[in-house]
Amino acid sequence: MTTLDHTHDPELQSWVPSANAAEGDFPIQNLPFGRFRRAGTAEAWRIGVAIGDQVLDLRAAAAQSGWAADVAPLLVPLAAGDLNAFMALGGAARRTLRQALSQALAAGSPQQAALAGCLVPQAGVELGLPCRIGDYTDFYVGIHHATAVGKIFRPDNPLLPNYKWVPIGYHGRASSVVPSGTPIRRPRGQTAPAAGASTPGFGPSQRLDLELELGYFIGAGNALGTPIAIDDAEDQVFGVALFNDWSARDLQAWEYQPLGPFLAKNFASSVSPWLVTLEALAPFRAPFTRPDGDPQPLPYLDSAANRAAGALDIQLQVLLQTTAMREAGMAPALLSTSNAAQAAYWTPAQLVAHHTVNGCNLQPGDLLGSGTLSGPTLAQAGSLLELSQGGKQPITLPNGETRVFLQDGDTLILAGHCERPGARRIGFGHCAGTVLPAL
Repeated sequence: MTTLDHTHDPELQSWVPSANAAEGDFPIQNLPFGRFRRAGTAEAWRIGVAIGDQVLDLRAAAAQSGWAADVAPLLVPLAAGDLNAFMALGGAARRTLRQALSQALAAGSPQQAALAGCLVPQAGVELGLPCRIGDYTDFYVGIHHATAVGKIFRPDNPLLPNYKWVPIGYHGRASSVVPSGTPIRRPRGQTAPAAGASTPGFGPSQRLDLELELGYFIGAGNALGTPIAIDDAEDQVFGVALFNDWSARDLQAWEYQPLGPFLAKNFASSVSPWLVTLEALAPFRAPFTRPDGDPQPLPYLDSAANRAAGALDIQLQVLLQTTAMREAGMAPALLSTSNAAQAAYWTPAQLVAHHTVNGCNLQPGDLLGSGTLSGPTLAQAGSLLELSQGGKQPITLPNGETRVFLQDGDTLILAGHCERPGARRIGFGHCAGTVLPAL
């Protein structure tokens, strides 16, 4: 996954003019996969690849001539609108098609004339979930988030002793994972009894929060009872997206012991629509290291390759736009920034290896959430729970409004990109949702 080839050449240009913009998310070096249909239609979902401000319709592209003999069969499931079936073909198929798409979309390609009519403006499409999500597991890899939240709830014991030995996770609700742009209804549920009360409260959550995460989507998967070794684990990750695991902190505080999150989490999780492949992320890998004095992973979670380049150097942002800001034409306010490589205590390969070490079978399209990727400082916090220090310190926005948790009408936006000298900047697009009042 860290191998560089001609598809990563920062000088590579596309015949799609918008793909050559320096600050764009989708240059020819990216080529992420997603599902789309033309806005305002009820047509079947199609699979496309983002290139500049366009989408290459792979159903239309598959019907054109010029594809090599080993590439044409790979386009068949994509032409049928089934990204999961393509994901099931494994990493070798993904790499072969990526190289073919790069050649086809490169400046001077003999396929330009045939493929030009297969482009659809992104401004004119509706983007859905990138694939069918059969199962969803949320991990807790952000050690700075885990420590900060632990200090709020357990001041004397913020980080439990198992955290540095085992990737902590829980089974989430796949049915409520929604694409970016889907409104989020404020959840209702039980909360801890108020002072002097003998029964719990019930009603709309008053402490609605975000969680800045990455989502790792599984490719081919494994058979039941067959673990995936750490050296093979990365090849099982088809792509990466931005992920917001919306959280009702007041419901969570009441229900999360002795078991994990339930109603505080399962009402909605938002995911960005484009799956950025690990091949596109090859120039942006970072060493996986542990602080001095911390335990090294057990052997099934350790490998030379994972130590050398297991982490992902992804810059992340959290932005907020209130109703008043929107009505005044104000841009969203930046709440925090962080970096995935600095925030994550476990790598994607380790999550896959641990998830399957007991024989659990992962399947194409399964989603692994990273957990909140906060940095070590307050300005790098990936949740309002941290930014407001448990709701005790209001955040002042540029227009003078304050927030401790999300209010109805607030639009929360996650953004991410990778940028390094000697490599072309690539991005993930946005993961956004607007809070609606509880029913």
